[in-house]
Amino acid sequence: MDDPRPHIGEPLAVDLLNTRWNYDGPHDLLSDVAGLRIWLESNGLTQRCRADEETRAALVAARDAIHAAVTSESTDALNAVLEHGRVRRELAADGPNQVVEVTRQEWLPGYLAADNLLDLLTQGPDRIRQCAGHACVLFFYDTSKNGKRRWHSMAACGNREKAARNYARRTVRESGPSRG
Repeated sequence: MDDPRPHIGEPLAVDLLNTRWNYDGPHDLLSDVAGLRIWLESNGLTQRCRADEETRAALVAARDAIHAAVTSESTDALNAVLEHGRVRRELAADGPNQVVEVTRQEWLPGYLAADNLLDLLTQGPDRIRQCAGHACVLFFYDTSKNGKRRWHSMAACGNREKAARNYARRTVRESGPSRG
């Protein structure tokens, strides 16, 4: 099944945040195991992660923790998710290697997303943003050169916002005092 979300392709942590969206009403891709399968497939995790209720519940907890950390509510839940795993470094025959180990298999995708958030925060903590579009709940990682991106998609929210501002300006001009 195709991924129904309006915005995909972000880094893993941000992509997990975008499993909730608000186009023609609220949607939650992780409301059932079928949606979990779609998310795992979209992120190339089907071979490493199980698509079952335990994994879905752990991933929802990780999403909520990442959201709380990104919106500066709290870091406690994120640190609790990170407690479920670790990255072990080793030297393999083909060179240095990193092995992710988790306490229980259902925490693997959530741990990977939480660990990815740490990487993103190291690279550019101010680059993780929520879309400025009216009623849009989507997030993006700003990779623009000047770091001034405002919308998850210029074609969607950006154009809508610009059209709304233009309409408002035109309405004010047309309803102004008549000179006649």
